[in-house]
Amino acid sequence: MDIIKDISNFIFINNEPENADIIFIPGGSFPEPSERAAALWHNGFAPYILPSGKYSIKTGVFTGTKTKKELYGGDFDTEWDFMKYVLMKSGVDEKVILEEKNAGERGTVDNAFNSRTVTDSLGLTIKKAIICCKSFHARRCQMSYSWAYPGTEFLICPVDNRDIRKDNWFNDDSGIQTVMSELQKCGQYFKDVIPTFLP
Repeated sequence: MDIIKDISNFIFINNEPENADIIFIPGGSFPEPSERAAALWHNGFAPYILPSGKYSIKTGVFTGTKTKKELYGGDFDTEWDFMKYVLMKSGVDEKVILEEKNAGERGTVDNAFNSRTVTDSLGLTIKKAIICCKSFHARRCQMSYSWAYPGTEFLICPVDNRDIRKDNWFNDDSGIQTVMSELQKCGQYFKDVIPTFLP
């Protein structure tokens, strides 16, 4: 159906990586986005990596990794501490991992704006950036970081997880719930800021 194809194309973005000023990782409890960021860093696509996140406002604590517990099990104060651990276990130099471990009620939007505060404080000009995230989270990440960094070009380099992919999300209740929730959040969070995206 065309509607399924349209939703899929809107939510799932996947760009080829290019040389950039920084790699962003929005907060979360899955290690795969950080592993992807580490691989891109090792391949020379960006000099810095900025994970961002504290913990879910629903739980008030970071509850640990959702996958690969044998590699990344342990107690971490924040999502940022967890993502830093994954990056360093993947061979990333600690000096290039920037810190942003605050939280907010707007989730990914606050990851983006808090990251902007960090890069501004360091005097970094971000003309092009890579975002490593879950594949079904791609559009919301692009919109959030574009709002915080108007004029910056973003390349979304996502990872599939939870077996929710562009080609199969519509086949079961979990995928449908996840993707339609993302669609709803895109409308909920950005309805009042659409004019800021206009030329």
